[in-house]
This record gives sequence, C-alpha cells and structure tokens, in this order.
Amino acid sequence: MPLPTDEKLIALSEQLLQQFDTIFGLNPGFRPAHAKGIMLTGTFTPSAEASTLTKAPHIVRSSTPVTVRFSDSTGIPLVPDNDPNANPRGFAVRFNLAEHVHTDIVSHSTDGFPVRTGQEFLELLKALATSDPKNIAGTPLEAFLGSHPKALAFVQAPKPAPSSFARESYFGVTAMKFTNNDGVSRFGRYRIIPEAGNDHLDDAATAAKAPDYLMSEIVERVAKGPVRFKVLVQIANDGDVVDDATNHWPEDRKVLELGTLTLTAPVADTAHEQKQIIFDPIPRVDGIEPSDDPLLELRAAIYLISGRRRRAAPAS
Repeated sequence: MPLPTDEKLIALSEQLLQQFDTIFGLNPGFRPAHAKGIMLTGTFTPSAEASTLTKAPHIVRSSTPVTVRFSDSTGIPLVPDNDPNANPRGFAVRFNLAEHVHTDIVSHSTDGFPVRTGQEFLELLKALATSDPKNIAGTPLEAFLGSHPKALAFVQAPKPAPSSFARESYFGVTAMKFTNNDGVSRFGRYRIIPEAGNDHLDDAATAAKAPDYLMSEIVERVAKGPVRFKVLVQIANDGDVVDDATNHWPEDRKVLELGTLTLTAPVADTAHEQKQIIFDPIPRVDGIEPSDDPLLELRAAIYLISGRRRRAAPAS
C-alpha cells in the first residue's frame, strides 16, 4: 500500500488526523477513528453468480481466508459499547490472497457518508472540534449542518445499537468498478448482511448493557458456532451517480450476492494484530477497481499515515 505522492492530499490527510486528535485526544497505538475493536478469522466462499460480476481472485477460488475487524465509532479506545457515540459500527474485511497479498472491504453500519469531499470532511471535523454536540445552537456545527443538508441527514439518520456485531448490516462507503472475465464492467456498492438478521436495541435496553457487551458477545457467539454474513453488491444503473458517497441509489437497483463470510474464531492476540493491520479502502486487485469518488485516495492516505503512526507507538 504505497503512500500517495500528491502533496496536497498528504497535507489534507495530516490536517484531518490533527482534527481527530483534537476531538478524541491523543491515543498512541490506536486508530484516530474506530479505535475500539475486535478481530476474528474465517473464510469467504463465493456465490455461483459472483463471477458474472467480477474476475477478482477471491471470486474464482473455492474459498479464501479472511481476517475481519468489528469496531465502535470514535477515536476513544475505551468508549463504552453502549455509548450513543459508538455508532455507527465498523466492519472491515481482509481477503488474504497470498502472503502480503490481499484486498479489503471497509464498511460501516450507516448507509452513506456525511460529505462528498475531503475538504468538506475537514470543515465538518473543525466544526465538531469547536462545538458542543449536546448544545449546538449558534455553534460552527449548527452552521455547517445548516449549509450541508446531506450531512444533516446523515447525522439525523437513526443509529440504534445492535444486540450483537453479528446482528447488524454494514455498507460500503464508496462505489467500486467490477469487471468480469468478458470485460463487462459495472459499478456497485457493498452491503454485508447478517445471516442471523438485524436486531437493534432501544435506548433503555442499550443503557442497561455492559460497557464491553458487543466485544464480549461476539467472542461468546463464535465459540458456539460460525457467524455468517452475506456479502452483496448493489448494482448501479447506467446514469446513476457513482462518485459521490452521499448519494443513495434507489432500492429497486439489482442486488447481486457475491458470497458468504463464515467467521469461526477470535484472533489470538487481537490488541497486537489491531495495531499492526492497516486496511485499505482501495481494492488494488484485478477485477475490482476504485471509482472516481474523491474520498477513496484520501481515506487510503489517512489509513496508511495513521497506521504507520500506530505501529510506531511504543507497546503499552
């Protein structure tokens, strides 16, 4: 995963990381966002129809080992799982294709994103850093949300806490370009749906949960049997906007099943492995390419810069 050479992109990435540090504090060895998490291992098995969409290596093999990370939102390593700010949840999937060869999916539990560009994201974080989210009247955050209706819609979208990481759906932020063996390309966006179905808690039930209830529950659940998710791709129609993470495609768009994730065990040294692994929102694999969404290169740069910073932090 190479560091981009675009100086403006690197500078913007550093500015965004600085804002995360301002909002959540310095937490060496942890991610600036989605700091608290847990990792599991398992396999991915492609569906029979997946090869009609893409020729990617994990689609043409019978199965591929995966490493996944579930996470809470915020850059606070000890954020309680039942804190409302811990939503949306994150779900990152690494398809281990060979030694040091992989492709990833990075998703979260709210469909969409508050802004389209990195500069808008910086403006949003600056507004957050200088506002009280519990009393936003007259604050920079109120002004930003008032002038960015899609950001307001994202903030106001219901984000109930799940009863389990295994009872939540997750969505890719940006569209990807999928190409099959016949050279046919289509744009699509990932959806990862739990086999057990969605199950969300009301506010009272959430408040009654333990601070680490999600982290504990997924370990207990996978010890009893495999946890499965369907990996789907919502396919864009010709003419649909494919370079804007704030844009939702209509629900009547075709959804193709890519395959099944079967999670079977926690990663042994999850704290160490979470410090080391750097997920990549850009697929970098034959058969799946990034769209022209301006957030992709920026997110990749932030993940890499923050990942190197995380790895360099002394062991706690």
